[in-house]
Amino acid sequence: MLVIDIHLVPGGFDPMKRTIGTLRIGNISDLSDISDYRIVGMEAANPFRNTPPRIVECVLVGHDRRQSVWKLLKAAADRIEEADWVPL
Repeated sequence: MLVIDIHLVPGGFDPMKRTIGTLRIGNISDLSDISDYRIVGMEAANPFRNTPPRIVECVLVGHDRRQSVWKLLKAAADRIEEADWVPL
């Protein structure tokens, strides 16, 4: 499983760091060359957009796992953007 935590570090000042998003990507097809992945994304409340914290769960189907991890991350990010997020 890949776990990606996204931190906001205002002005590069580490004591002000806070997590604004998390992405979990897990292979659900026994590590086949062409794999399916379960994706869970979470996002903190965004006061600039006036949105509550939210969560999404979806599946990425048919990804060629021989590609770089960045291709998988992009495909997962594209997939969650299309999915239906649920407020927490």
